[in-house]
Amino acid sequence: MNKPFKKLLYFPVTKIILSTAICFAMLVGVQNFISKPVFYAIIPAKYIADTMVNYVSVAVLLVSYFYVFRVYEKREIKELSTKKLPAELFGGFIFGFSVLSVVMLILYVLGYYSIISISNFSYLLAPFSLLVVAALIEEIFDRLIIYRILEDWMGTYWALLLMSILFMIEHLANDNISVLSIFLILSFGFAHGTMYLYTKRLWLPFAFHLGWNFAQPFYGSNLSGIEDIGTIIKASYEGPELLIGSRFGIEDSVLSILFISIIGIVFLQLSRKEGKIIRRKKSHSKSI
Repeated sequence: MNKPFKKLLYFPVTKIILSTAICFAMLVGVQNFISKPVFYAIIPAKYIADTMVNYVSVAVLLVSYFYVFRVYEKREIKELSTKKLPAELFGGFIFGFSVLSVVMLILYVLGYYSIISISNFSYLLAPFSLLVVAALIEEIFDRLIIYRILEDWMGTYWALLLMSILFMIEHLANDNISVLSIFLILSFGFAHGTMYLYTKRLWLPFAFHLGWNFAQPFYGSNLSGIEDIGTIIKASYEGPELLIGSRFGIEDSVLSILFISIIGIVFLQLSRKEGKIIRRKKSHSKSI
């Protein structure tokens, strides 16, 4: 392999594009040509088949990422380490769910939120598994691939800034997006970047993301602008849009934005205290 080609192959932008393309191709390929045909053929109930397809997709994503970077970067994949998996996975989910639960409690006390009825819990099957896949896709591609490579190349602060902006751009096409939604998405991308910065593992930002997303349909809200995602609690929101959120959902309430911004700042400060900030480009000579 000649030197110019090596330099191009290991250039950060090339690494982002190639690794993203390979992982995405594996996900789509297995889903469309293996898991869907198989599970739809052997399981009559589509919602159960979809649940199985989604969890197979989770495995494909994790395995694809692991082997792509094991081969590409020739290193131990510490960001998928199971060292603190239970605490970060279950704790992160409860953490994300609890943050929006506090928002809901405040709205309830203020009289802006009321429960109408509680539906059955079939939401915990296919719809929940879809939330798992969606959160995992975003965290692997945005945090583990793009943010991690940018941080190694440009340093922590530039990576956090660029990743937050990119995360916002990715969601601009969402239904019912508003000015508050843009602030929310920027803050959310920043907070998840700092969670990864602090742990250097996938599990906390992924689990927080999942818990946050699950809390919205659980409490009867739209999810990131999507109105037909389904709900567990049928609820009424009546009050100032700044507090109850727009049609985007309760996550663009100023309360949600405030809490997620504080979380991002806290994890950034913790990372600074523990010396986890990268301030300059590292040499890529080892990878080459």
